[in-house]
Amino acid sequence: MGDIILLINVVIFLAAAFVLNIETSLYSILTYLSASKTVDFIIQGIEEYTGVTIVSSKSKQIREAIIKNLNRSVTIYKGERGSIESQFKNKDIDIIFTVVTRLEVQKLKEEVEQIDRKAFMVMSAINEIKGGIIKRRPLH
Repeated sequence: MGDIILLINVVIFLAAAFVLNIETSLYSILTYLSASKTVDFIIQGIEEYTGVTIVSSKSKQIREAIIKNLNRSVTIYKGERGSIESQFKNKDIDIIFTVVTRLEVQKLKEEVEQIDRKAFMVMSAINEIKGGIIKRRPLH
């Protein structure tokens, strides 16, 4: 909704730039950009979630780091490696899936990189979450 309002206002203020001056129009666009992001935060909430899938031969250590250091839950999928390289004797692998806020993504990347620099990570925006434990309460 906020993006649609912003797009309409950008068109209006670009037309106004020809009538008035460019500086006033740019300040107006900046104001409406701020307003549209505020509308998005009100409608969708401040915390945006990111789903992260991690494939690593060190999945056990990564899982423990996510649970202990980030205080997040994980889901483990049983997978099989599909690499064309024959270096993997054991094709079975645990695939980790977790959900973090966008503010925690960098911390997660750092944790994974400390354990396995070759870990494969896929991240995607989550629009809606229902059920389960999104975030555990800190231990006292």
